Amino acid sequence: MKIHGDTNSGNCLKVKWVCDQLALPYTWVAVDTLRGETRTSQFLKLNHAGQVPAVEFDDGGTLAQSNAIIRYLARGSDLIPADGFAAAKMDEWLFWEQYSHEPYVAVCRHQMVYLGKPASDLDPDKIKRGYAALARMEQQLAVTRFLVGDSISLADVSLLAYTRLAHEGGFHLDGYASIRRWIGETERALGLPPAR
Repeated sequence: MKIHGDTNSGNCLKVKWVCDQLALPYTWVAVDTLRGETRTSQFLKLNHAGQVPAVEFDDGGTLAQSNAIIRYLARGSDLIPADGFAAAKMDEWLFWEQYSHEPYVAVCRHQMVYLGKPASDLDPDKIKRGYAALARMEQQLAVTRFLVGDSISLADVSLLAYTRLAHEGGFHLDGYASIRRWIGETERALGLPPAR
């Protein structure tokens, strides 16, 4: 299996973390999104949307969209709850992450880290919605150890990617004690060094 990805992308790191956690063999193919490498004709054959990550399997099949990829890779593992309802709650978080978290927390980070914007130039609506997403997570994590109960699941992997770096997008986690606890526990569970 080849993972075509950019290590600056939390969406790509999700796939790497799942493979590492489950000891799935892969080759990492570095793609520099800032240099337009997702727009080449070769890459567009892998993913017509021109986005990373894209996974190329040994049989020639390809798969895109980070949460679809990790959902496929983790089938049959402990990262997907065995209980059907708990698995659906995990999916609920996966869908929510791409619609209500990533467009705000990750986009603000991208604008500050890669486009060099100061926090004062960020869209106030994106900041408001990013904090709303963090508040939703804080509310859940105040009552459960992980997002879907007492065990780590793909929901935690998916939401860790950009939440652990929220400060790079101008989001302050000082008032989010449960999120800070969860970040540390999830990093340890995945064998990751603490976010800088």
